[in-house]
Amino acid sequence: MFRKSRSILGLDIGSHSVKAIELAQEGERFVINSYGQLDVKSEETQRDVVREIVSSYRIRTRRVVTAVSGRSVIVRYVSMLKMSEEDLQNAIKFEADKYIPFEVEEVVLDCQRLEDEGLAPSESGEQEMKVLLVAVKRSLIEDHVGLIQQSGLIPTIIDIDAFALGNAFEFRDLMSPRMEEKEKVVALIDIGANKSNINIKRGRVSYFTREIYLAGNDFTDAISKRLGLETHEAEMLKKDPGDRIGELMEAVAPTLEDLGNEIHLSFDYFENQFDAEVEEVFLSGGGAKFPQLEETFTRIFDRKTSLWDPTENLDVSNQVDVDALKDNAPQLAIAVGLASRIRKD
Repeated sequence: MFRKSRSILGLDIGSHSVKAIELAQEGERFVINSYGQLDVKSEETQRDVVREIVSSYRIRTRRVVTAVSGRSVIVRYVSMLKMSEEDLQNAIKFEADKYIPFEVEEVVLDCQRLEDEGLAPSESGEQEMKVLLVAVKRSLIEDHVGLIQQSGLIPTIIDIDAFALGNAFEFRDLMSPRMEEKEKVVALIDIGANKSNINIKRGRVSYFTREIYLAGNDFTDAISKRLGLETHEAEMLKKDPGDRIGELMEAVAPTLEDLGNEIHLSFDYFENQFDAEVEEVFLSGGGAKFPQLEETFTRIFDRKTSLWDPTENLDVSNQVDVDALKDNAPQLAIAVGLASRIRKD
């Protein structure tokens, strides 16, 4: 008897491009049935781009997992007295007011007790627990849901970019034939067009997230100003520097140092809070493909830093352009992380 496959669409709607991964589960197998990626010219064209991806890339499911990010999304890791799950859901509405810069009535709230895997804050008492608090402005959720519905799709889950990034990394390890070190502390850095996401994890648990508003567009601006190029010319040079690699690196060096130092400050904060060291750094996002970025960050962080492929342990349908998928794989971490929610569907 054949098992019916289920599928879901992970849709990463960014400021620079929209990425879509349709993931199907067939028994114990997970297969990328469709992959689409198109550039976005402006926020006003996002809906049209989503519609074009759905119609042009043989995407069959209408069920979508997507994510929000930005300054209207607040993530806090807070200490609270130990209590039952029911009491936590009631108490968080009152606790949230201490940690978010918006009126509680303006936001959608969620929370989750963090598992204690031996990485407790050094100053926490026995009667305390660590809780992940997420607040998103209701207007942002409504706009995002509206965009999805107007594109003929059905939103099933609205996630957060940083958590989707963590889910993609966990999914990669789950599907890997290799034995991974489960207690290892890793930092995931996703460098997009307008912002960089940080997620520091130990095993399956995220202990720190942050958005830094320094990313790929800042690399382009630095090249444009230093070399006297138009923005589109700087973007082309960034992607293919050829024999101008020396000029390119000199132009972007201060920006790379600034981003690296901001990330390093996040490592310092995490390590001071939890008395644990970030052991390895994994890079993703379109900005992570910048020439010599791995070497630059390895020097700044003084720890192993490398690009990773969120699609490497997944089967791929013969209808998918595998070359395009693999060439753009570093940009697909969030889309894969969103689609990986099919495991819990």
